Amino acid sequence: MGAGSARHLLLLYAAVAVFGQTLNADVVEELDESFKDDRKNSIWLVDFYAPWCAHCRRLEPVWNEVGLEMKRLRSPVKVGKMDATSYTSIASEFGVRGYPTIKLLKNDLAYNYRGPRTRDDIIEFAHRVSGALIRPLPSQQMFEHVKKRHRVLFLYVGGESPLKEKYIEVASELIVYTYFFSASEEVIPEYVTLNEMPAVLVFKDETYFVYDEYEDGDLKSWVNRERFQNYLTVDGFTLYELTDTGKLIVIAVIDGKNATIEHTRLQEVIQEVAKDYRDRFHRRDFQFGHIDGSDYVNNMLMDELSVPTVVAINTSNHQYFLPARHIESPEDVMQFINDILDGTIEARGGDGILQRLKRICYDVRTTVVSVFRSSPFLGCFLFGLPLGVISIMCYGIYTADTDVAYTEERTEVSKQETETRDVRDEGNEEEKKEENNGNSLVLSDAEQEPKDILEKKND
Repeated sequence: MGAGSARHLLLLYAAVAVFGQTLNADVVEELDESFKDDRKNSIWLVDFYAPWCAHCRRLEPVWNEVGLEMKRLRSPVKVGKMDATSYTSIASEFGVRGYPTIKLLKNDLAYNYRGPRTRDDIIEFAHRVSGALIRPLPSQQMFEHVKKRHRVLFLYVGGESPLKEKYIEVASELIVYTYFFSASEEVIPEYVTLNEMPAVLVFKDETYFVYDEYEDGDLKSWVNRERFQNYLTVDGFTLYELTDTGKLIVIAVIDGKNATIEHTRLQEVIQEVAKDYRDRFHRRDFQFGHIDGSDYVNNMLMDELSVPTVVAINTSNHQYFLPARHIESPEDVMQFINDILDGTIEARGGDGILQRLKRICYDVRTTVVSVFRSSPFLGCFLFGLPLGVISIMCYGIYTADTDVAYTEERTEVSKQETETRDVRDEGNEEEKKEENNGNSLVLSDAEQEPKDILEKKND
């Protein structure tokens, strides 16, 4: 390639980069402090980020795709992003505690997004939350159409009632997770049997369940449990959300890239149990699924599981159970579950004080390791700088103590030398006095002798 061609190629790359930045600026608005007052007139989907955050940098291209797709669909939702480290007061007002944080701001309400950070999932969240809280279904055809589009569908049937007020209240909190619909009794298909009206139903797993206040308890808790299909492909976000349901989760931990019969068969076994024994375990709040890889499970359990395996997690108290023998059939899974219910399998983990202390130590260790793996220089700076400061302080304290001790020692030596000198001087003075006294006596004797001689002569 000649110099001219290379120069033209570089110019082309530069033009594409500038065009891409201009396009992203049009579809994703960089927000500042004026956003606090301007947002009330529109619905906003905002990414609160930090410039140094690695997760934020990974989200950036996805966020640009979200903005581009929302503009293409002519959605009323505006897409923006804000540097939460520069506008801390606004971030604190919206309850931003970590990065990145995705929120949909509608009127005076802020809805948190907690799902996978993919373009389609974020867009689906924006459409769901920005629309009507309760979507009416005017006809049976519309009902069937919506039912095909949604794997889990909550439906209120009836007119105005206290139950509907509760249903609206629950929808205002859980709209971030699922859709809520309403219909009249005429819209409901003939295969649906309702013993009383009004009623709340959930359609999922090719069947339906009717809410019973006496058996199911609080409506919000029931909706939160039933918003999941009986069998799930579990990821880190789903596993986190399942911890709020209080269910016993039975998961096949497999390697998705491993196509051996050992991995695929274990997944099929759990699926068979979820389907064939659905009526037996539905009221007992069981959840079935499989997860690709053991990282998320290991982090939750603070343990190292061999893959493939089956683990049961009690989300109400954070205990977990491992089968006493290898799982090969649905009957083995059933025996495993019965042993858990009977208490014959030892429970591990829990939420006691020791486990909480273990969790703190585990989180600190994993955080330090992950920081050093992702960015060794940043890890050395974050942890080396405080250690260096502490080392300098300790050295300063030690040397200061040494100097004080040395000074005290020299003072004591000087004092001793002074005392010794004083004692020596006193001794010298006494010797001089004694010598002077001796000389005086000698002089007295010498003077006395002539006197005696003179007296004898006179005699």
